[in-house]
Amino acid sequence: MKERRETILEVDAIVTRFGEQTVHDGVSFTLQRGTLTALIGGSGTGKSVLLREIIGLHRPTDGKIRLLGTDVWQDSADQLNEMRRRFGMMFQDGALFSSMTVAQNVAVPLVEHARVPPALLDPLIKLRLAQAGLEPDVAEKMPSELSGGMRKRAAIARALALEPEVLFLDEPTSGLDPTTARAFDKLVRSLVDDLGITIFLITHDLDTLLTVVDRIIVLANGKVLADGTIDDILKLDDEWIQSYFSVRTMVDARGEPVS
Repeated sequence: MKERRETILEVDAIVTRFGEQTVHDGVSFTLQRGTLTALIGGSGTGKSVLLREIIGLHRPTDGKIRLLGTDVWQDSADQLNEMRRRFGMMFQDGALFSSMTVAQNVAVPLVEHARVPPALLDPLIKLRLAQAGLEPDVAEKMPSELSGGMRKRAAIARALALEPEVLFLDEPTSGLDPTTARAFDKLVRSLVDDLGITIFLITHDLDTLLTVVDRIIVLANGKVLADGTIDDILKLDDEWIQSYFSVRTMVDARGEPVS
């Protein structure tokens, strides 16, 4: 019997308009705890906009969003602040503060939101860096001294600072070489399997979709076109999906052709 997981995110009939342009026209889905879910879609389908709506940075035109039991656009400021301590966010470019060291970047949420005593900051920062797969000596480096992969790991370390229940990642492997990207995929998967963190990410990386995600949500024409495992998605007779995954030439994680 399949284990029933707790629903921690409900996106209900979201409508998003910019002037006369409708980007989302009734987007609905739920997210279960302890899973790794990918959101995909063509250019202009509003993937990043939807992510910003989920975390409270952009108000949708209509619809409801509940994250960790909080109504993102209806509940009080105190409830929203409490909810924000329970998730982490990594933007596409990492969005590290360029004038701060890696350690100072990771310390920002610890100081501003958790008010961690100074004596505890250093061991906590080292722990978060280790969880992101970084050596302790990275702490004193500036973001400009890091490779693209290391910057993204540093951004993950900062997103992990407050022990979040949920992580939101926007194009986490974008701009990385294949070897670094696959190492990052393994890191993300380990956060789910070893730490029990729920991860929701936007990606266009086929290897990520094929090897580490539990579920894929496809946005198209303002709605959820498909929602399921990679096997479910590949079986769909949809021109865009078939073109996106290039089924005839794709190989799975075992190096075997996908039928």
